[in-house]
Amino acid sequence: MPNRQPRDFTALEHRRKQAARLFAKGETVLASVARQLKVSRQSAFRWYQQWRRGGSGALKAAGRAGRKPRLNANQLQKVEAALMKGARYHGFAADLWTLPRVATVVERVTGVKYHPGHVWKILGSMHWTAQKPERQAKERDEAKVQYWKEVRWPEIKKTLFASAPGSSSKTNPVSPNNRQSEPLGRRAGKRRS
Repeated sequence: MPNRQPRDFTALEHRRKQAARLFAKGETVLASVARQLKVSRQSAFRWYQQWRRGGSGALKAAGRAGRKPRLNANQLQKVEAALMKGARYHGFAADLWTLPRVATVVERVTGVKYHPGHVWKILGSMHWTAQKPERQAKERDEAKVQYWKEVRWPEIKKTLFASAPGSSSKTNPVSPNNRQSEPLGRRAGKRRS
């Protein structure tokens, strides 16, 4: 997802107020207003229509854009405090946070239900990052793992590389028909006899 810059609503409102001043001075050539304010003609026309209906007050800022968040700052603090206690505290088998588990805790703490696929936005707003757990087999035996690393693997490694490197060619390596590959780059010129 692209990282968009937040809109500067005060600058946008300032530009609309400039348009209102131009309209009040009698500037009705909307292409000229659009050029001066570096906006589209459609925006200048829309602002002119709003100005005619409601004056300069009609061009005031509308406020924040987009849907209001479902959780306020206080609720987010409660969610974060609950998450800091760990997953086991909330009755989960492993102390690992997954999106469905976080969604369950958010609903328990705030009463607001979120789809697990959207919970990552809440976590991102709290500056939480995805964590990849280290996977280990349930049957893992640390003593056997140490034995493999310290004893068995060095034995196998010695026997694997003890012999000379082989050839995948079916031709005998010392045969005159088995030419060596030429070096990379331009081929050396050969004289014809």
